[in-house]
Amino acid sequence: DLFPRASAAKSLGQFKADKRFQVLVGGSRAKTIVAINNKKKPLDDVRVRRAIAMAIDRKQVIDGVADGFGTPIGSFYVPGAPGYVDLTSVNAYNPDRARALLKEAGITTPLELSLKLPPPPYARQGGEVIAAMLAKVGIVAKQENVEWAQWLSGVYGQKAYDLTIISHVEPLDMGNFARPGYYWNYDSPKFNALWAQINATADPVLRNKLMADAQRLVADDAVAAYLYQPTWITVANARLKGLWKDVPLFAND
Repeated sequence: DLFPRASAAKSLGQFKADKRFQVLVGGSRAKTIVAINNKKKPLDDVRVRRAIAMAIDRKQVIDGVADGFGTPIGSFYVPGAPGYVDLTSVNAYNPDRARALLKEAGITTPLELSLKLPPPPYARQGGEVIAAMLAKVGIVAKQENVEWAQWLSGVYGQKAYDLTIISHVEPLDMGNFARPGYYWNYDSPKFNALWAQINATADPVLRNKLMADAQRLVADDAVAAYLYQPTWITVANARLKGLWKDVPLFAND
C-alpha cells in the first residue's frame, strides 16, 4: 500500500495517470553538498572555495543526477526548515567570476584537487557532472571512487581529501560547523559564538533570526559548495490517508 522514497522519477507519469495510486513529492531535510577541506592549501583561501561554488550550476546537477527532483540550496539548510532563508544568490553560478577569483587568489591553473566519491549514484554521477564544470574554470578534480568504509576512515576520519560529494541527511545539524575537528576543518570563532547564542535562545522568532544569520555566515564563508535539497517520491494506494509529504527525518516508520 505504501512505497516511500520510490525510485520512480522516470516512470512517474504512469503512476499519476492511474487512479489506484497517489503520488506525493516532498522535500527532505537532506543537504547534498560538495564538502571542502577548509584547512588544506589552497582551499584555506575563501576565494578558492567561492570559485569552486561559482563553477557549479546547481540546476544542471539536479537534472543530471537526480532526474530533476531537487531544490537548489545556497547554504547548509533547506526550504521547510524553521528560519530558512533563500541564499542561492550567494556564490551563484558564474564561471567568469570563478576564474577571476582563482586569479585573485594567485592560483596557477590547472589546479589539481582530489574528489573522493562514496557509492551512492548522487555522488558517483555527481562527480562526473561536477568535475566537468570545474574543468571549465581551470580546476582538475581527480575522481576517486571509494567504498563507505574508506570514506568513513579516510575522508571523515583522517580528513585525507580535498573535495567529496555527500548528502547530510540529519535535520537541524547546523551545529556541525561548531564541532571542533569535524571533517570540513572549518574553525570560525564568529560561528561558534553565534551557535552558542542559538542554543541559549528559547524564543522561536529570535531563534529563527539567528538561524538565518548562521546560514548567511556559512554561505559567505563557502565552507562547502551547497548543491540541493533532495525531494522524495512516495507512491501509495489512493485510499491511504495521513501520509507525510515533507518528511522531517530520513526514516520510514
